[in-house]
Amino acid sequence: MIEVDFQLALGAFSLNVAFRNDGGVTALFGQSGSGKSLTLSVIAGLRRPDAGYVRLDGEALVDTEAGVFVPVSRRRIGLVFQDSNLFPHLSVKQNLLYGRWFAPRDAPKIDFDAVVETLGVGALLSRPPARLSGGERQRVAIGRALLSCPRLLLFDEPLAALDMPRKLEIMPLIERVRDEFQVPIVYVSHAVEEVVRLAHCVVVIESGHVKFIGDPATAFSRLATASATDRFDLCSVLEARFADRSASHGLAALDHPAGTIWVAGAVGAPGAPARVIVKATDVVLSLTRPAEISMRSVLTGRVAKIKLDGPLATVEVELAANSHLLATVTRGALEDLSLAVGSRVHALFKSAALDEQAVSVGDTL
Repeated sequence: MIEVDFQLALGAFSLNVAFRNDGGVTALFGQSGSGKSLTLSVIAGLRRPDAGYVRLDGEALVDTEAGVFVPVSRRRIGLVFQDSNLFPHLSVKQNLLYGRWFAPRDAPKIDFDAVVETLGVGALLSRPPARLSGGERQRVAIGRALLSCPRLLLFDEPLAALDMPRKLEIMPLIERVRDEFQVPIVYVSHAVEEVVRLAHCVVVIESGHVKFIGDPATAFSRLATASATDRFDLCSVLEARFADRSASHGLAALDHPAGTIWVAGAVGAPGAPARVIVKATDVVLSLTRPAEISMRSVLTGRVAKIKLDGPLATVEVELAANSHLLATVTRGALEDLSLAVGSRVHALFKSAALDEQAVSVGDTL
């Protein structure tokens, strides 16, 4: 378990952060300059806070009141940054084994072959970093951090410098690291799809202060409805479970208390939990359940809030199981449907609009 509660002032910027991670992935989410990476540097020991503490499994890594400051080399924390920072004169295998130098002799060892297999770098062991793609370099960086036998892994926007195909290549590997090696992770990102897919808990940081702590679905629902955001970035996170029935024409059915969500390409065992990102601009609202329409996913709920924004409006639909779905509609549609708080509506969206690569699947979500 990691416990964080500290304050740090840098010029006019003030950072005041407190949270705890009992396991799995805790994501620090926020805009650039909000203080996410600065928080990570304090946890790692790269910066000293002005006041407060960082504790790992009950041991103080820094405690300003008690005068404790454990140096970076003794914290047993694995770091993965945007840039893989591999040693150019060492082979992939040598870079991986370099992490072993930082593992205490009596620490439980993470098996080298297991890391190589999990990250799929077996064919790369003899290559120098210069002959690796960006995605391959990040795989090696993750492996090097794991082989240091860390008590905690810190990821500082590890996918920010990669294109989308490489991101989709690395995210499943981070999921496997999360699930197979059971090392707690603090993950910094401002990408919703990464956080939704990987995190158990989200710490939303805004201007150096914690705005919200909770599960991804609740975090992004509150963040979207409370902040002035570009309409194309507005989204909802829905939690559902794979249905116990066969796929239809390659589409997997996800059971949600408010209806069925159909997703292309996602695979999960019956009953396995899943998270789905739905963009507000992809949602259509109807007062009646329409027939003879191509949209397969239909969820039923009631209008909870309406936020007007010039010619457009953001409608928050409250669904069963205390979940919410955002829809962006025109003011004209709002008037034509006579939508008001309390109106019962059907929310529809196309399966083709859902990014199956961003669907998070796992028993530990």
